[in-house]
Parts: sequence; C-alpha cells; structure tokens
Amino acid sequence: MNTRMQARRQSVAVVTGAAGGMGAHIARRLHTDGARVLLTDIDTEAVEALAAELSPDGSTAQGVRLDVSRRDDFASGLRVCQELWGTPTLLVNNAAVTQAADVMTLEAAEFNRVLTTNVDSAFFGCQVFGAAMAEGAFGRIVNMASLAGQNGGTATGAHYAASKGAIVTITKIFARQFAPNGVTVNAIAPGPHDLPIVKATVPADQLDAVIAAIPVGRLGNPRFIADVVALLGSEDASFVTGACWDINGGLYLR
Repeated sequence: MNTRMQARRQSVAVVTGAAGGMGAHIARRLHTDGARVLLTDIDTEAVEALAAELSPDGSTAQGVRLDVSRRDDFASGLRVCQELWGTPTLLVNNAAVTQAADVMTLEAAEFNRVLTTNVDSAFFGCQVFGAAMAEGAFGRIVNMASLAGQNGGTATGAHYAASKGAIVTITKIFARQFAPNGVTVNAIAPGPHDLPIVKATVPADQLDAVIAAIPVGRLGNPRFIADVVALLGSEDASFVTGACWDINGGLYLR
C-alpha cells in the first residue's frame, strides 16, 4: 500500500548525548515536529531537566541515563522506549567524547578510551536499535560523524578523528545490513559549528583564525544540523541510506 495513502506513523525518537550542545538542538527540533523523544545522556540531571522543559508531564519527552560505551545501556534504553511509546522510529547516535590532543604525545590509554567510546556508541546503537526497527520493517538511524574523520582532524585529536572516520564505515555496514528491512542508516559530518564544545576545543585566541579559514566565513548553525536529522528521519527519506552528508562550510569538498 502506498505510504502516502496511510496515516503517518507516530514518530518516536531516541537521541544520545541529548543533555546539551548539538544533541539538545536535535531533541528540541524533533519534539517540536511532534515526535515523542527519549533523551539520553550520562548527565542524568541535565537530560531530565531538558525533558521536563519539553514535556512537563512526561507524556512526550523523557530523560534517562545511557552510557554509550555500554551495550547493555542501549538495550535498557530500548526497553524503556518500548514501554513508554513503542519501538523507536528514529535513533540519533550523537553522543561522543571530544578532546584535543597532540598526536605525538597522545597516550595509549587515552587514545583507546576516546576511540572505543565513540565507535562503540555508533556500533551498539545501530546493532541494538536497528535490530528492533528491522523487526517492525521500518526505522531511521542517523550517526553523527565529523569533518575530522574525513580530513584527518584539525583542532581535534587523532583518537577523535579516527573514531569519526570509523563511524562513516559503520554507517555503510549497517545501511547494507538493514536496507531490505525498511531501515535506513545515514551519517552527518559537521564542520565547526557555533557550539560550546567548539569554543572549548579551540583556544580563544585562535577562534577568529579558524573562522577565517572556513570558505563561507562563519561557524555553522546547529539548528540546521537538526533540520537535516529531521529530514533523514522522515518517512519520505526511504531512498537515501549509507550516505554521509557533509555540512562544513566548504572546508572539505569531494
């Protein structure tokens, strides 16, 4: 049956790293669009506060703790979502550890921590939520990659850049895996955006030079990233999967 002849599905979204920054922008946009949103983060207090702001009675937004380095936490988050509103129609794998570091002095433990956490986040999210979506023959997954994973990193460390490059590959793997089941898996690769994490990573005396080096001459607007997530998460986005959408102000062209 033509999907345009059917009532639209109730959108149920799960956003990791939703306590602030890009994740909060995404969660706000999806909720404004009418989705029921499960906001997850390791900062339980902050994510619960944002959820309460969006939905004071908890009927359309809930905040829960989810450590993206733990597969069991993804499984627990899925169960919570299913108990509240059913199997999610959209997962946004946004949470990541971002840290600048010198490549020649980066210690093994720190390299492994950042690399493993960020890659596990996308892998476990796709594996756990993707399987549940595939059972229902519909789903959308959006993984947050990065310009750093495409150009070898700039202000970020080798561990972060390597992890974001791996996320692009994980996106392709799961896109192929779930394509026959009505589940799409795509990535977004942002460049520098007007977010606290960018200003925390780039020294204040270097920020103007970073902005000047962006061909369009400005930092990106995180609200537009949220717009793209909403587009890729829509029912009509059925013919795009395994893609990486570059949003970097012209810093990386291919």
